[in-house]
Amino acid sequence: MDQLNPPTRLLMGPGPINADPRVTRAMSSALVGQFDPWMTATMNETMDLYRTVFGTKNWATFVVDGTSRAAIEAALVSIVEPGQKVLIAVMGRFGLLLKEIAERVGAEVVTIERPWGTVFTDAEIEEAIRAHQPAVFATVQGDTATTMNQPLAGIGAICRKHGVLSYVDATASIVGNTLLTDEWDLDVVSCGLQKCLGGPSGSAPITISERAREVIEARAHVEAGLSDGTAGQGVRIASNYFDLGMLMDYWGPTRLNHHTESATMLYGARECARLVAEEGVAQAVARHALHGAAMAAGLKGLGLELFGDQAHRMNNVIGVKIPEGLPGDELRAALLEDFGIEIGTSFGPLAGVVWRVGVMGYNARRDAVLATLAGLEAELRRFGVRVPAGGGVDAALDHYRDNAR
Repeated sequence: MDQLNPPTRLLMGPGPINADPRVTRAMSSALVGQFDPWMTATMNETMDLYRTVFGTKNWATFVVDGTSRAAIEAALVSIVEPGQKVLIAVMGRFGLLLKEIAERVGAEVVTIERPWGTVFTDAEIEEAIRAHQPAVFATVQGDTATTMNQPLAGIGAICRKHGVLSYVDATASIVGNTLLTDEWDLDVVSCGLQKCLGGPSGSAPITISERAREVIEARAHVEAGLSDGTAGQGVRIASNYFDLGMLMDYWGPTRLNHHTESATMLYGARECARLVAEEGVAQAVARHALHGAAMAAGLKGLGLELFGDQAHRMNNVIGVKIPEGLPGDELRAALLEDFGIEIGTSFGPLAGVVWRVGVMGYNARRDAVLATLAGLEAELRRFGVRVPAGGGVDAALDHYRDNAR
């Protein structure tokens, strides 16, 4: 059996993307024990860096070991007690994921739904909160299945007005689109590294407001092998690994043992956040907006139709309708084989209907956009689609020229 030798790819789908080389270099650093003073100092630095990423002063800002879904599950199992009502705004596949996880937690789940490719208004959400009076409201900011970006600026205030905790999955949107946790009064927000943060999947940053922290700590139970005999309180959180109360004890000054922190993933998560802080969050968002808009212009320049409400599209993922009669998966496979470029299909009602083209993280750059458009044009021609010669690249270049900074 030979050593691993993965092919070189340009990952221009909805995620994962190519990790920034500075992140992978950081991840090759030497392992250190989980309670070594250098390691705990690095954990503290990581917490502080992610406060910048999330736009928060929340003390409880750290990473959950696992993919972005790990933090989603940790959030819902920790802030929702069995039998409590949870309202979920579903506008795509990942809203349905929140629904499933909340059901598994034992919540009474109520959903409101919008057609895929559209978003909710604040009024629609407030009306549903008034009608159902949930303990928790949950939604996705950017749903990669539909490429939509749900407006959140008024949601946290609405939730607080009605005494409801808010949870937001920002896996696909964070630092590619504006997210202001404190300014928008959001209670719990989580994400992953493999999209706009420019890292690999495997670490899930999360931030928790003081009001959410109080709810979690009201259910505090210490693992039996670590307990001093003090009785726990409230309904015990159903997961040991995803118990945010125990994780806060692990990341906090008590350093109460929990799991063994993945040093390699911690290094990667820290470097992802350090790079964002170095660039500036607003500047990172602007970079994604520039290159995402150039990709969108290029796709239209090829004569393709964009999917969904473009006024509410994420900066970093563009949905494009597959030309009628074209075998979309076959073309994607050819693009991968001939050019080493990966784009995505979608799920559910959009499977085989749209391609999803991502422009995010390390790949939110001019050369990656132009190479993808050139490769896509060549494959469209090979599959018999009539496209304007150079139309995609020219339209993208025009966008760059008109929006030069």
